[in-house]
Amino acid sequence: MNNQLIDQFIDFYWLTTGASQNTLSAYRSDLKIFNKWLGDVRFENVSKNLVHEYFSHRKDSNLSASSQSRILTCLHSFFQYLIEHQIIKNDPTDQIDYPKLDKKLPIFLNIQEVEKLLDMPNIKSIFGQRDRAMIELLYSCGLRVSELINLSFHNISLKDEFVRVHGKGNKERMLPLGEIAIEYLDVYENNARPILLKNGQCDSYFLSNRGSAMSRQNFFYIIKSYASLAGIEKPISPHSLRHAFATHLVQKGADLRSVQLMLGHSDISSTQLYTHIQNAQLKAQHQKHHPRG
Repeated sequence: MNNQLIDQFIDFYWLTTGASQNTLSAYRSDLKIFNKWLGDVRFENVSKNLVHEYFSHRKDSNLSASSQSRILTCLHSFFQYLIEHQIIKNDPTDQIDYPKLDKKLPIFLNIQEVEKLLDMPNIKSIFGQRDRAMIELLYSCGLRVSELINLSFHNISLKDEFVRVHGKGNKERMLPLGEIAIEYLDVYENNARPILLKNGQCDSYFLSNRGSAMSRQNFFYIIKSYASLAGIEKPISPHSLRHAFATHLVQKGADLRSVQLMLGHSDISSTQLYTHIQNAQLKAQHQKHHPRG
């Protein structure tokens, strides 16, 4: 019965929120682990004390605060679902405090490091033209890597200078393309992509060497390889370029509301992170160069 409720909830959550497959997989795993820990206890009989015992058990296994927070969010959504469907009357996770999360600033690249990274692909080669276009678009528009690799051919209009992005919750946003990004996208679209397509049919904009859609794992490897060639020692990922996009906009005076819209953040508090990064940089410069720092 418990497993059946988990499957029903995951389907319901996907239909009502449009959550990504990564989120759905994480929630399914969280609920399966919780269910295994419960043993013969049915979800209808879970108490607040039992939930507290479960989190004490997970803390003892050195589970991070961020993972505990995600699990609590998952359980809360699940028990709310059970209430809505009249399976239980009370939510055992109600009023349980979330663990305090350390506010760690993300690793991002400065402008010089971004330029080094962009210069690494060999634009005389087909793969270099593709890679340069991908990195330029990622940095130019601040896309999530999932948004980048899921772009379809009809999502990009070089003539009208925009890209249509489907973000979290399948929310759509239109983003302007800069001149430099358009230049490299044009080379990729008219030269490299037809060769990668190999006379096949694929609506995905960015293609692998097999003529199919570029995968997240493959692009992650590409970014890491170019970072290594550029001598960048920071542990970066494709998401680092999204952070760089937002940070550099804020540094140049862009207002937070505009950055929020471009990033596709539903809450401006997520965007305010980039003012913290700027403030931390200013503090570091003050401490380094001011005689009273």
